[in-house]
Amino acid sequence: MSRSFILSRTARMLLPVLVVLSLVTFYRGHHLPGGGFIGGLLAASGFALVALGDGTAAARRLLRIKPVSLMAGGLSVALGSGILGLVAGGALFRGLWLPEIHIPVLGVVHLGTPMLFDAGVYLTVAGFALQVLFSLQEADA
Repeated sequence: MSRSFILSRTARMLLPVLVVLSLVTFYRGHHLPGGGFIGGLLAASGFALVALGDGTAAARRLLRIKPVSLMAGGLSVALGSGILGLVAGGALFRGLWLPEIHIPVLGVVHLGTPMLFDAGVYLTVAGFALQVLFSLQEADA
C-alpha cells in the first residue's frame, strides 16, 4: 500500500468526524473555550486532509461550495447579526435572544444573535483557510 492511499482513506474517514467535532466546538464556544473561529479551523482541516490525500479537485467536490462563497456568506451572516440589534431599536451588535428551547440531547439551548455572529465567523474562517490552502496547492501543482 502506498502512503498516499493510506492518507486518502484515513482522510475520508476523518472528514465527518472533524466536521462534527467542529460543530460541537462551535456550539459549546458560547459558554466554554471554542467557538466559531476554532470550529471553522477544525472543519477546514478535514477538507485539507482530503486535499492532501486525494488532491484539491476531490476536496473541492466534497465541499460542494466555493470557499469564496463561504467567506461571503459568513461575512453576510455576521453583519446581519449586528444589524438585527439596530433593527430592534438598540445598538449595533446588541445581543437579542429567543426564548430558551429544550432539546433532548443538548438540554436547554440559548439561541441569539451572538451565536448567529459566531456562525458567520465559522463560515468565514473555514472559507478563508480553504481558499488559501487550495490556492497554494494549485500553485504548487
